[in-house]
Amino acid sequence: METKPVNLAVLFADISGSTHLYEKLGNARAAGCVALLLNIMRESALGCAGRVVQTIGDEVLCVFPTALAATQAAVDMQSRVEMQEPVSGQRLQIHIGMQFGPVLEKGPDIFGDCVNVAARMVKLAQPSQIIAGGECVQALSEPMKAQTRALDRLKVKGRQQEVDVYEVLWRQSEELTYMASRAPGPPRQPRVQLRLRHNGKEIVAGPSREQIKLGRESSSDIVIADRKASREHARIERRRDKFVLIDVSSNGTFVTFHGEPEIAVKREEILLHGRGSISFGHPYSSDPTEVAAFDVETLT
Repeated sequence: METKPVNLAVLFADISGSTHLYEKLGNARAAGCVALLLNIMRESALGCAGRVVQTIGDEVLCVFPTALAATQAAVDMQSRVEMQEPVSGQRLQIHIGMQFGPVLEKGPDIFGDCVNVAARMVKLAQPSQIIAGGECVQALSEPMKAQTRALDRLKVKGRQQEVDVYEVLWRQSEELTYMASRAPGPPRQPRVQLRLRHNGKEIVAGPSREQIKLGRESSSDIVIADRKASREHARIERRRDKFVLIDVSSNGTFVTFHGEPEIAVKREEILLHGRGSISFGHPYSSDPTEVAAFDVETLT
């Protein structure tokens, strides 16, 4: 059966001048800097409801359900990187390219014109810049659009129409930078808990419980009676003050946040926020009987 495209925001984030870092700092120190920046990019993506598709050398490829989520993640990445101290006089910088539109998902991989345009945008971006295609900007709200400026129109290989190119003015944006205030720091006491309900059973993850296991296996914390679910299907882990769902199944896990489209997660991670539902091995619409509901609550 042919896979239908789904509208997603695609983001490429690349480390600027990584070759120079290795020349200037040596292999060990440069590798440490690269690992730090890659971790920041992954954390920012997960923190904005994104999925990390893959890491290619010094570049991270992510997808998001909305253009706004991708833009917030991009601003968070840039803001956190800018907070890092120079290493032997070398500033650590990244550049980011984004686009929004139809994407084909085949397993964990993504394909399509939207991916190609996002890849072109990241190549256009200078250090500390966020460059977005026109469709990405048009998918933003009016206040968000006001935080961008048009740069150019370019021809992209394989595309008949030229692409409108915009810069996201993240340093000037009060609307966007509210998500960029989280600087890396020492672990802190969790201020949230996750309440998971399934078939009359409730489990709370938080300060006293680090993990919840879900699957058909009888030893699971939540036992899923669905043939499409795997014996060891997924787990939810507490990471500082966040909860991440990790899919380890054959058929994937389907997460729906309240008021948002369903997200398919297969052999990937997704940050749980707000409230919503989790289906196992198939979309919610296929069979709504074996569903786990979650609420992420702030502790007082």
